[in-house]
Amino acid sequence: MEYLDLAILFVVGSLAGIINVFAGGGSTLTLPTLIFLGLDSALANGTNRIAIIIQNVFAIFGFQQERVNQFKMSLGYALFTLPGAIIGALAAIRINDLWFQRILAVIMVLVVISMFMPRPGREGNRESSQKPSWMLYLALFGIGFYGGFIQVGVGFLLMAALYHLARYTLLIVNVHKVFIVLIYTIPALLVFILSGNVDFSYGLALGLGTGIGGWFAARLSVKKGEKAIRVVLSLAIIIMSLKLLNIF
Repeated sequence: MEYLDLAILFVVGSLAGIINVFAGGGSTLTLPTLIFLGLDSALANGTNRIAIIIQNVFAIFGFQQERVNQFKMSLGYALFTLPGAIIGALAAIRINDLWFQRILAVIMVLVVISMFMPRPGREGNRESSQKPSWMLYLALFGIGFYGGFIQVGVGFLLMAALYHLARYTLLIVNVHKVFIVLIYTIPALLVFILSGNVDFSYGLALGLGTGIGGWFAARLSVKKGEKAIRVVLSLAIIIMSLKLLNIF
């Protein structure tokens, strides 16, 4: 039965990795699967972080193969998420997140609407050279907290912040996103490990799937461009919002 469990996690992880790199919300697949296989919510939350790290390492490699990266800028953004991520991870083992998920569902709907609103001064497929607003750095701290706390849907929030406050194209947003999530997930995972809330065998099986999916999605997003990212992002947000609101 354990081998079947590992196979299930690999398949689910592959799909989640594609969704996460293109848009976000892949953890709405992986967390319920981990819980279905017998892990409690805290253990599932911690175990999922292993897969997130592996996924984003592979995604960064995929973008690098396509010669698309901004490592220095990504690291700078990631540093602002670290304090919030550590605090969020510490809170995750204590706080009920029911109302937080309901609020997030409403936020997700607003995010998908915002992605179709025109931005003045944006030209073609190039990222803006304007200096990001100070609000971006405040948003990154809050997103880091949420990512450390529950992770589900954090990609949507990062994409909205980088898209509107830093004014990047969706492709460059995804390049920054995978790097930022990788960096802040490392200390968050350590918190879960120290509290005994990680199953390494399940996490590695899931991570193998998310890694392959993440690498594939990174390369495909470069080849297909912003239009494909926008479509996948919109569908993923709508499905996640309906799920969080218990509509299905």
